[in-house]
Amino acid sequence: MKAPHLVLRHETRPTERRAPLTPATAADLIRQGLAVAVERSPQRVFPDEDYAAAGCSLVPAGSWPDAPDDAYVLGLKELPRHPDALRHRHIYFGHAYKGQPGAADLLRRFTQGGGALLDLESLVDEHGRRVAAFGYWAGYTGAALAVLRHGGELPDPLTPTTREALEGALKAGREPLRALVIGALGRCGGGAVDALTAAGAEVTRWDVAETANLDVRALLDHDILVNAVLATGPIEPFLTPAALRGPHRLSVVADVTCDVGSPFHALPIYHETTTWQRPAHRVDGGLDVIAIDNLPSLLPREATADFAADLAPHLALLGDGAIWRRCLTAFTTAADRHGPHWKGSNA
Repeated sequence: MKAPHLVLRHETRPTERRAPLTPATAADLIRQGLAVAVERSPQRVFPDEDYAAAGCSLVPAGSWPDAPDDAYVLGLKELPRHPDALRHRHIYFGHAYKGQPGAADLLRRFTQGGGALLDLESLVDEHGRRVAAFGYWAGYTGAALAVLRHGGELPDPLTPTTREALEGALKAGREPLRALVIGALGRCGGGAVDALTAAGAEVTRWDVAETANLDVRALLDHDILVNAVLATGPIEPFLTPAALRGPHRLSVVADVTCDVGSPFHALPIYHETTTWQRPAHRVDGGLDVIAIDNLPSLLPREATADFAADLAPHLALLGDGAIWRRCLTAFTTAADRHGPHWKGSNA
């Protein structure tokens, strides 16, 4: 069998600093027989020269549409709007299976071109657990930003930093605060708890048992709420505008999941994500909401190193792994829901 050919694409989102591969993990894949091309990128946390030294070929940014038909295009965030028809197999976070805005159009692009979306959200083991995720760093960063916002110390705009620097800011002298993490038993929730603990907060941990009959009054009796729940179906909201009309202690909400626009949205007190340029948004009830959909990119080196270490062993099995067949099945199921013209592709 011919060894897979990977193209690591440049991320077009200006605030994206992460990558799904480090130079070290790329070198490991090359030693296992894969060909790895890396698009040049002025913003990626690891410089182009480090990938070249690892044995990768460097190609121009945005050149992936010209890659051979059998190439796998590897990235993280959204694709550019062109080309309209996608003929390659793309590995990235497509955010297209929960009814998000633009999902149907993205799936149409793949079906029209005969390509396939191997969504990293659907790269799961036999127990349905994701094998590579940025959840820990998303939770850690989201909770840290909430603490800084509560103390009036949140930078505006945000810029990438390191865990060491961010933890130093969290440990600076501040008033005691009460924080609630929903989804505390998951990777994302664990990161949030670690950041809040570093800040000296009193942390309440809720998960499935505590949200089965959610106590809204108890929720509102915290300074900070961090939502770290990975919803796989529609759920009852944790917080609604009506709940905020009465007195409450809650002043900052960090929605790490950012399911805004989908039926899985657990915090319908806000309806648009926030950004690095405008990290917090004031909503009715006097709450500040932080809902940034690429939080781990604020700690790009740490986040990339952990994610790449988890993903690389599975990339070595491209074309011959059950985990990728499950990923492809998730795509075909979603594509079939949006029309009968899926042309198919081999994983």
